Amino acid sequence: MAPLKTEPAVALLRFGRFELDLDVNELRKNGYRIRLQEQQLNLLKVLLERPGDLISRETLRERLWQPNTFVDFDHSLNTAMMRLREALGDPSDNPIFIQTEPRKGYRFIAPVRHIAKEQPAVDAAPPPVPPALPSSAPHGELAVAPASQPTAVLPAVPLHQPPAPQPFRLALSHTSLYRVALALLLLLAVLSYILLRPKHDQTALSANHPVSLVVLPLDNLSGDRNQDYFADGMTDELIASLARISSIRVISRTTAMEYKGTHKSLEKIAQDLGVDAVVEGTVLRSGDRVRITAELVQVSTDRHLWADTYEAPLGDILTLQNQVASAIVSQIQIKLTPQDKERLATSRPVNSEAYEDYLKGRYYWGKRSEEGLEKAIQYFQSATEKDPQYALAYAGLADCYGILGAAIVGTVPTSQVAPKAEKAAIRAVELDASLAETQTALATVQFNYDWNWKAAETGFRRAIELNPNYATAHQRYSLYLIAMGRSAESIAEMNRARALDPLSLSMNFSLGWRLYMAGQYDQAIAQLNNAIEMDPSFVLAHIVLGQTFEQKGLYPQAIAELQKAAAMSHDIPPVVAALGHVYAVSGKRAEALNLLRDLKLRSQNQYVSPFYLAVLYAGLGDHHETLNWLNQAYDDRSNNMIFLSVDPQFQGLHSDPEFQSLLHRLGLPAPAK
Repeated sequence: MAPLKTEPAVALLRFGRFELDLDVNELRKNGYRIRLQEQQLNLLKVLLERPGDLISRETLRERLWQPNTFVDFDHSLNTAMMRLREALGDPSDNPIFIQTEPRKGYRFIAPVRHIAKEQPAVDAAPPPVPPALPSSAPHGELAVAPASQPTAVLPAVPLHQPPAPQPFRLALSHTSLYRVALALLLLLAVLSYILLRPKHDQTALSANHPVSLVVLPLDNLSGDRNQDYFADGMTDELIASLARISSIRVISRTTAMEYKGTHKSLEKIAQDLGVDAVVEGTVLRSGDRVRITAELVQVSTDRHLWADTYEAPLGDILTLQNQVASAIVSQIQIKLTPQDKERLATSRPVNSEAYEDYLKGRYYWGKRSEEGLEKAIQYFQSATEKDPQYALAYAGLADCYGILGAAIVGTVPTSQVAPKAEKAAIRAVELDASLAETQTALATVQFNYDWNWKAAETGFRRAIELNPNYATAHQRYSLYLIAMGRSAESIAEMNRARALDPLSLSMNFSLGWRLYMAGQYDQAIAQLNNAIEMDPSFVLAHIVLGQTFEQKGLYPQAIAELQKAAAMSHDIPPVVAALGHVYAVSGKRAEALNLLRDLKLRSQNQYVSPFYLAVLYAGLGDHHETLNWLNQAYDDRSNNMIFLSVDPQFQGLHSDPEFQSLLHRLGLPAPAK
């Protein structure tokens, strides 16, 4: 990043109760250090260069990322901005410091003062500064070693010791007495910290407390960016292998991938994620052979506990990954259950071409776009054709079809995709019932399309039992719980999922959606704004935020939010229905009727879920037509029907006998009083 342009004498930039020290790259509030990642600190610097000016997203891309950096820029920038706002206590919906111009950029709106470092502050006397923790020495990069010569374990890097206090001469002049007293107090504080600070384990991670770790994206050493999907896939598989060990907490893939292409210190990453250890390394593919080099670092001591290199043919890649996972587990010194030992020891050969197709399918699945899902289906299908025993490829197929058939898309009938999703999920479990991924895929089908509530709950609970670190299982079980009216359990389960994958847009949105369905509208607004800050173009978050404003009676805000969502999504049915509903309940009946006519005309040329017409009629207060369209949605197996007893848009029907009969047919609980 280019250096910040300031006058030579300027060393501090002060705004509000914060100051940025340019000499040491440190943000402080009232004299106390605020922890920021390097990317967030650099983002703040760029904004402070030109307070009051709009800094475009393209400018931020050029300033914060090198031209050849392979990273999802929009998501990474949105995440960095969200974390910076959290550090500043600056809500995006009512900013004090940073104003967002959607899809354009950001503007620093608070006054900024340039102060020479030797100049004393005039706002207030500075508070006492606490003694700084000793910093860890930087660790070196791990080179790739030949397979026949495992890399030696690196020695512990000692902590920097604070300098011994130097003697000083006491001058009892009137002008210096106060300074001497203050110096004595600071010296006592430093000595107390040194003597009383907790002693960290300097040997190895221990199972005396739950161990948590993150696997950072493995670096692709091939030099070919077209092989990035392979390095990402290796990272995914290593995360999955470790996540199946029940006594370890492993951060999920989406959050781990946020650190791809960045060069933050391990200490900062660990602090952000609240983990004890970090796994990092490289992957090199040459022809049909793969070499993985990995190391395990205990962050509290900056001690490299283990490092090694493994090489195998691509067909034995699953065995190789289990070997790496086993080595890491042995260093953590945890007591493995018999099931854990079996999971680490069990792996089967995989067709190398099928495995490569599977990795490509996972890569496109992660994009969550309609185009990405279609490509993912092609690759997963190809993987199952090349290796008909590939359980995870069938689970991937089921997940893709499940999303395409979700009524929120509004353009694909459930009848077209539900049978395909069910067939793939059943086959996945038949091939390997010990995987959380296959159990979750089948439970999702049973929940979304079969409406077999008992089987779905059993499946989700079994998936979590098999892999407590599988965030998707917690997320989907939370969805089941909210549909059953068990809102407190649902939110607790969703918080578990988010703790495993804190930087995932999907997890952050899902928590906001659960809060909305639970009637916790203020908390929902705050959480949905967090999701929008991560990705301002995420339509679903704008839809639910607008619906939340409506439930609070904030109709102008609701209409504005849903109009924004309509423009971004080109008027997809879920947005049209939600906007028509708020028009109707806010007294804009003519506008609501216009949208109703448009939706009916559109349904003549493309599929529109009957559920969305029911939403519009509910807003208009026409109970007869609302129930008519809800019954059609029931016949269509629209998966939005599973939330009927908790959906706030249908509160006006709760006492209607026909509505209660519909809930009974669905097997859903009666709405909470």
